[in-house]
Amino acid sequence: MKEVAHMVVGLMAASARTAPKAGGKDFLEIVAITEEEDLKNIAETMKAHAPRSTNEPFWLRDAANIEGSQALLLVGLKESAAAGYDCGGCGFSTCAEFTKQRQMRRKEMGYTGPHCVMRMMDMGAALVSAAKTAGLLNVDNRVQQRVGAAARELGYIQAEVAMGIPINISGKSIYFDRKVPAK
Repeated sequence: MKEVAHMVVGLMAASARTAPKAGGKDFLEIVAITEEEDLKNIAETMKAHAPRSTNEPFWLRDAANIEGSQALLLVGLKESAAAGYDCGGCGFSTCAEFTKQRQMRRKEMGYTGPHCVMRMMDMGAALVSAAKTAGLLNVDNRVQQRVGAAARELGYIQAEVAMGIPINISGKSIYFDRKVPAK
């Protein structure tokens, strides 16, 4: 089933790439992780970070999911150029004001921000499109935040914000009925 999972994650990457984007401009970075060693490395990083987080049990739960996965799709925002809609979603009246006044900050095992909300919606649309593709093929998956932060920290993806969709093909989905380890 590993080969099938690898093919599916490639199809998910295609769905993420072709998902609709604000103004038709593509600022996404999409990476497929298929090597067992890379998945293990990401899971170990998540476990190591868990005691330093405010949500240790959830980091451990998600790390266990990554260990049990056969592939992982990472979707990230590699640039946060304002979309130019002057929508105000970022808290500024215009995109020009947002671009001029924002001060980028980086959080350890997190992201860099703030970002244009239209670009964040681009990322959401790509994630949903990829998850839909996996679902249409009856491959279990789950959109996860922490795995994206860990993969980013390790350099598997260069994006400023990243999320992941691990996939698994087995008799019972490992992404539902998940147990949160006791602290």
